[in-house]
Amino acid sequence: MDKIEILILRNLLYNEEYLRKVIPFIKPDYFEDVNQKIVFEEVLNFVNEYNQPATKEVLCIEVEKRQDITDTSFTEVTKLISYLEDVPTDYSWLLDTTEKWCRDRAIYLALMESIALADGKDKEKDRDAIPSILSDALAVSFDSHVGHDYLLDYEERYESYHRKEDKIEFDLEYFNKITKGGLPNKTLNIALAGTGVGKSLFMCHMASSSLLAGKNVLYITMEMAEEKIAERIDANLLNVNIQEITDLPKQMFESKVTKLADKTQGTLIIKEYPTASAHSGHFTSLLNELALKKSFRPDIIFIDYLNICASSRYRAGSNVNSYTTIKSIAEELRGLACEANVPIISATQTTRSGYGSSDVELTDTSESFGLPATADLMFALISTDELEELGQIMVKQLKNRYNDLSINKRFVIGIDRAKMRLYDCEQSAQHDILDSGQEEEYNNEERTTKKFASLKF
Repeated sequence: MDKIEILILRNLLYNEEYLRKVIPFIKPDYFEDVNQKIVFEEVLNFVNEYNQPATKEVLCIEVEKRQDITDTSFTEVTKLISYLEDVPTDYSWLLDTTEKWCRDRAIYLALMESIALADGKDKEKDRDAIPSILSDALAVSFDSHVGHDYLLDYEERYESYHRKEDKIEFDLEYFNKITKGGLPNKTLNIALAGTGVGKSLFMCHMASSSLLAGKNVLYITMEMAEEKIAERIDANLLNVNIQEITDLPKQMFESKVTKLADKTQGTLIIKEYPTASAHSGHFTSLLNELALKKSFRPDIIFIDYLNICASSRYRAGSNVNSYTTIKSIAEELRGLACEANVPIISATQTTRSGYGSSDVELTDTSESFGLPATADLMFALISTDELEELGQIMVKQLKNRYNDLSINKRFVIGIDRAKMRLYDCEQSAQHDILDSGQEEEYNNEERTTKKFASLKF
C-alpha cells in the first residue's frame, strides 16, 4: 500500500487537529488508488455533513450504501478501512509531508490536463487555460491565515503601524511627500499626460534615479526602441545633452559609463516588445527568464506604456470595447505587481479634451475610466506655454491611496528636456499655486486636534 496515502487517511480519522487543517486542501482526485479515493470521499462527506471526524464503523456503513461499487470492490474497501489504525505521528512532519504530497499531486494532474488541452481533447477549454491551470497547481499551500481578528490581533496590528515598509523613494521632494516616503510594493502607479508632455521622460528619469539608488530596474518599452530609451537614460545619468551623445568619443563615453557603474550596485534591464503584442503573461515569463539567466530580480518595473499593452484575457480583434480592455490590462498589471512584489509605474494618454488643458481631471483619462479605478496612485503631468518658459511642469494628484489627496494636490517640478531630467524647484515656486493644499494641511490638523480634544478614551 502507498504509505503516505494510508498515513493521511489514518490521521483523518484519529487526529482532529490535522483533519481541520488539511481537509479543505485535499481533493479526491489526488488519490490514485480507487479504494483510497472512496474512503476519502466518505470521510469528506461525513465531515461536511456532521462537522465531526468519521469512525471506521461509520465508513463501513456509508460505503455499503454506495451504488457505484461492486461486491469485490466493497470487500477491498472494508479491508482498507480495517487497516486504518491510530499510529502516533509527529504533527509538524505530517503537515509538511501532506502539503508536499498535495502539491506534487496537483502539479501532476495539472500537467496531465495541460497535455489533454494541447492535444485538443477538451472541448470546453482551449490552450490559453494551460498557464492558469499550472499556476493554480504550483500555488497549492496550507495557508493557516483566515483573516485579521480586530480585537484579538491588536498587537500584530500595532507592530505593523510601526514597521518600516520597503519603499522605492523618489529623488523629488514633493513626490516623496504625497506618497509618504516613496512607492510601496504591490502597487500600480500611473502618470497621465498628453502627447509630448513627458510621460516617457518621467519614467526614464525615475528609472535613472532608482538605478543610482542601487535598485534593480526593469524598463519594458512598447513605444520606443530599447536604444532610444537607453539614449534618454544616458542623457540623464551621464549629464550630457541628448543631441550631443552621438558626438561623444568612445573613450569618453566608456569612461562615463564605467564611473557610473562604480556608483551603483543596481542593474537596469531594458526590454522592447512590439506595440500591442505583449501582456502580463509575457512579462511574467520575462521575469522568470531574467531570474534564471541573469539572477536578476527587479525592485521596480516601468511599462511604457499601459494603453499599448495587450490583455491576457481578451484577444486582439475580439469584440471587446476599449473600456473593458484597458481596465483588464490595468488589473493584470496590478496583479503582476503583487505577484512580483514590486511597484509598477506606467502611463496613459489624456483624451482630446484633456490634451493641452491646464487642469486635467480623472475624466480626461483616455479609453477607460476603469484605469483610475484600479491604480493606487494617479497623477497628471501638465505643461503650458508659461510653464515651458519657466522650465517647469505641473503635477496634479488625481488619485492617491497613500496619503490625503488634498495636501499638495498641485505642485511644480523643474524639467530639463535636453538632459531628460527632472529636479526640485525652489520652495517659492510652490507658493502661488492655486489649490496646492498646503494651507489646508495646517487647517485640517487644527480641526482634527479640536475635534478629538473633547473625546475621552
